[in-house]
Amino acid sequence: MFEGPVQDLIDELGRLPGIGPKSAQRIAFHLLATEEADVTRLQEALQKVKIGVVFCEVCGNVSEQPRCRICSDARRDATLVCVVEEPKDVVAVERTREFRGRYHVLGGALDPLSGIGPDQLRVRELLQRIGGAGDEPEIAEVILAMDPNTEGEATATYLVRLLRDFPGLTVTKLASGLPMGGDLEFADELTLGRALAGRRAF
Repeated sequence: MFEGPVQDLIDELGRLPGIGPKSAQRIAFHLLATEEADVTRLQEALQKVKIGVVFCEVCGNVSEQPRCRICSDARRDATLVCVVEEPKDVVAVERTREFRGRYHVLGGALDPLSGIGPDQLRVRELLQRIGGAGDEPEIAEVILAMDPNTEGEATATYLVRLLRDFPGLTVTKLASGLPMGGDLEFADELTLGRALAGRRAF
């Protein structure tokens, strides 16, 4: 236990996701030893992110403007929407350079044990987009790109049930299987089973 402001800083850093007590302590002492100009830059960056960043009115992604750069880009296919859980998932899909459509960020996944139900997610906004709200083109395909875990599977299953009521809408899901460079002997049964089920012809 440290005194006053140092312990307060350690406590606050420890509340960040993925930062345990030891990491929080290391970061706190790093900040104490850092030049004042560096700490000021970090402080300004934190303030800017809280003041200047909003969520896109269309897709829910982080943005500096009411509409994010992807939703504002006329070259993107507005009839193709990839549904993801968090803004960080948009970055992951964009890195592939394979997807030229638009996104819809749910803001999480269904997790009843943590009190996260459909009303806490941007499900209603997704249904409104598909239903043709506003001046957007009609959506032809929705790709469900949830995390491959229990919450992600539950969210995808729930959305499939809702989306099958829209005539002419194609609902697809990301394929799952073996990672590149992996060994079969180290694959778990579920991953290997899905890779077999989703096999494609050469």
